[in-house]
Amino acid sequence: MNSTIDFNQDVAKGLERIYQTPDVVGQRSQLIQALELRPGECVLDVGVGPGLLAHDLAAIVGEKGRVAGIDLSEPMLAMTQARCADQPWTDFQLADATKLPFEDESFNTVVSTQVYEYVADMATALRETFRVLRPGGRIFILDTDWDSVVWNTSDRARMRRVMDAWDEHLHDPHLPTTLGRKLEVAGFRMQRHDVIPIVNTSYNNHCYSFGIMFAIQAFAAGRGDVSKEEADAWATELRTLGETGEYFFSINRYLFGAVKP
Repeated sequence: MNSTIDFNQDVAKGLERIYQTPDVVGQRSQLIQALELRPGECVLDVGVGPGLLAHDLAAIVGEKGRVAGIDLSEPMLAMTQARCADQPWTDFQLADATKLPFEDESFNTVVSTQVYEYVADMATALRETFRVLRPGGRIFILDTDWDSVVWNTSDRARMRRVMDAWDEHLHDPHLPTTLGRKLEVAGFRMQRHDVIPIVNTSYNNHCYSFGIMFAIQAFAAGRGDVSKEEADAWATELRTLGETGEYFFSINRYLFGAVKP
């Protein structure tokens, strides 16, 4: 069984819907505020996904700036290229985070959202970001520790089994716990650590947990100790809790900001 998610066309569209929920739009707004970009700056987005962040960044830096991006998913790249078609100062390529196709000291800022938790060789990936940043350049990484999930349930043992199975789609589901030290070892100087929580107290198709529930249900079914029937029962309980007004979900996203001396 494949231990990763295939970011094909259907998955890309599903991720785009999740990224357009008010929860993630708000998260993206907080990230952009932290970046403090100026017109004319050059930015690299590692793992552009559906391109929502890249489009917003390109609007800020303007035509005298540059937004470049990479991704390993061709459907994601196609979505991003279409979204940014009216911004010719953008450039997106199929590439790996551990081998960035850019010259040394090309960027003022590197940003990455929910990507490095998939990367096995973080030491190399961070050395690459250090290489392409100009002296004084900044890196901002937003990632999740999946132990931070709080989901109301009457069956905590089943919830644990499902979430343990979900962890298998990542190389490091707890990256934030070690990321600060990894950045320092790579040569960066830490500047900030922030928490951006997402909280859903109702179940509806405009919240983050609505979309991620379907992804977890599909991935966990038949994996580890979770049968398809158990994954389905897990999702059914969450929908029922939504109907009875007892739904609760929260997750923490962790933002790390560092600078290249």
